[in-house]
Amino acid sequence: MGSIGWYIFRTTFGAFLVVLVSLTAVIWVTQALRDIDLMTSQGQTILVFIGITGLIVPLLVLVIAPIALLIAVAHTLNKMSTDSEIIVMNAAGMSPWVLFRAFLSVAVVVSILVTAISAYGAPKGLRMLRDWLTEVRANVVSTIVQPGRFSSIESGVTIHIRERRPNGELVGIFLDDRRDPAERRTVLAETGELIDNDNGTFLVLQQGTVQRHEVKERDPAMVKFERYAFDLSQFSGGQQAVKYSIRERYLWQLMFPDPKDPFLIEQPGPFRAELHDRLIAPLYPLAFVVIAFAYLGAPRTTRQSRTLSMVGAVGGVGLLRLIGFTSTVFGATAPIMLLLQYIAVAAAVGGGLFVIRRGVILEPPAFLMNWITFVTERITQRLAMAVK
Repeated sequence: MGSIGWYIFRTTFGAFLVVLVSLTAVIWVTQALRDIDLMTSQGQTILVFIGITGLIVPLLVLVIAPIALLIAVAHTLNKMSTDSEIIVMNAAGMSPWVLFRAFLSVAVVVSILVTAISAYGAPKGLRMLRDWLTEVRANVVSTIVQPGRFSSIESGVTIHIRERRPNGELVGIFLDDRRDPAERRTVLAETGELIDNDNGTFLVLQQGTVQRHEVKERDPAMVKFERYAFDLSQFSGGQQAVKYSIRERYLWQLMFPDPKDPFLIEQPGPFRAELHDRLIAPLYPLAFVVIAFAYLGAPRTTRQSRTLSMVGAVGGVGLLRLIGFTSTVFGATAPIMLLLQYIAVAAAVGGGLFVIRRGVILEPPAFLMNWITFVTERITQRLAMAVK
């Protein structure tokens, strides 16, 4: 690429990064709020919360990257048209095809990014998210430390904590153990703390009393203590086998699956649909750039509106993505439908390249332009009359 090509590449790729980071951050916040109970109810730290919810970022990038690229390309072309750069380049003898190659370079970079995330990044993040959430939610400590609530650890064991201080200290602890039919044990303690070491997880209570009431005895026996340890490890379910869903499989696991895979045996249709959705994902950035440039890349004078061309580009991209989504959904039950998304992408790319090569300006039909002008004028007149 020459200096003009590098200028377009830097401008477009920079805009792409800004849009990608912004959209990903906004959508990540909305998704992260769904797991806010990790801090409010289960007592996890802010670092654990950010770490767990951050694992969905690769999946978000996979979905948002083609859209961010479309916005970046449209922004760059609109900026170049507003500054009359496209017209000057065209007047200097530079064909639209030369400009398109710079945008195509950005699309190739984004396609490589999407390929890496689709094949490895997104499944890896979802796997880590499942493993981490399973560990956190299976942790008995995160279940019982809910101040102000009576929580049942197991049948016959109830715990209540009045307060949890910022330093992690527990205040006002009530523990009732009825697992032994011959004896009921109740523990009251002023303070306590949770200790997790190689020997297990323990609730260490301080300054309290233990009340033991045997069924055969009329009166309970009370013992005052300064330090008392209650073993919580006995309530842990231990390690559980994790079965990864279809979306959590790596690309090579979808392409060369184990014939004995339960998901493949039970759900061959969704398995096949997910594979084709992964394979076609890197083609969408290329198709989006072709569509956007076909509508917006041709030189126009300042009197020629680009608004409708922008609407056409967005509509073309939306239609292409809708066809791909529909093909994936219905392809799970009708495999022939999976071909529809490939046909749509090929038609969009082929038609767009033809338009770019010929330098055709895509504009709405005259009757549509006249109708839009008529509606706009009527609305303007009615607004003017309403103001008067």
